[in-house]
Amino acid sequence: MRAITIPEFGDEDALVPADVPAPQPGEGEVLVEVAAAGVNRADLMQRQGHYPPPKGESELPGLEVSGTISALGDGVDGWQVGEQVCALLAGGGYAEQVVVPAGQLLPVPQGIDLVDAAALPEVVCTVWSNVFMTANLQPGEVLLVHGGSSGIGTMAIQLGKAVGARVAVTAGSAAKLEACRELGADILINYREDDFVERLQQATEGHGADVILDVVGAKYLDRNVQALADNGRLVIIGLQGGVKGELNIGTLLGKRGAVIATSLRARPRAEKASIVASVRENVWPLVESGQIRPIVQERMPLERAGDAHRVLGESQHVGKVLLTL
Repeated sequence: MRAITIPEFGDEDALVPADVPAPQPGEGEVLVEVAAAGVNRADLMQRQGHYPPPKGESELPGLEVSGTISALGDGVDGWQVGEQVCALLAGGGYAEQVVVPAGQLLPVPQGIDLVDAAALPEVVCTVWSNVFMTANLQPGEVLLVHGGSSGIGTMAIQLGKAVGARVAVTAGSAAKLEACRELGADILINYREDDFVERLQQATEGHGADVILDVVGAKYLDRNVQALADNGRLVIIGLQGGVKGELNIGTLLGKRGAVIATSLRARPRAEKASIVASVRENVWPLVESGQIRPIVQERMPLERAGDAHRVLGESQHVGKVLLTL
């Protein structure tokens, strides 16, 4: 099968189309004929040599796909050959075929195009597991989303509004903030021009954020703690701003706050299956009703994976970039 390989770590030209052996489904797995693959920042990190796949998983990049089931491994129940699905992966998505643990499959939501469905699994599972299953965002609370116009951000805005939260976002341009506003964001902060802590405090009359979803990491650690409301929860899911920061424990203690750091890719399959099941129960009805939708910036052929990485690296996109087959 055709796939995108990484013979050597490096820039976007390190992504090389090649013929590789097709995978075979093992026990509890299904084989999916890929229609499209989502592009994520984790893929850029893997290409650069900073984010290897978990032991035993595919060395090919790609953490989410949509497509059609073409074969079932032993012990798989509840799925049939020919069904259209999307899937959360630990790797292997940049290819014509991929093997998926059955517990990480989702049906393509009614009303969603098969290709666009590839924009859903990674961002929905990330946002749902962190903002709701871990941080327990409640109606009426304030959610602050850094990188509001990203794939993660555009989904976090929609899910936050769907449960009745007040959503604040940071983004780096007026156009990106306008895209966030159109998705329902209540508080718009241009981090290039404004101090997000001050703006958030002004907009919430000193309350701050009950939950913060952060992809920046060390650079924002101290400011995020300052931005927390009493009993606030800071969830760190990315390290774009570094890995080592200074934490004022006194400030955190005074707010009875929590700092939580999580990742999705390396979780055991059973944990991923639990998250996917919760997403199917709680989020898929919102997608099928039209309340939540995938936000897709651009679709490119698989062979243009390098160009797709450039788009993400330049941070000019809103929502997701997809590779199509």
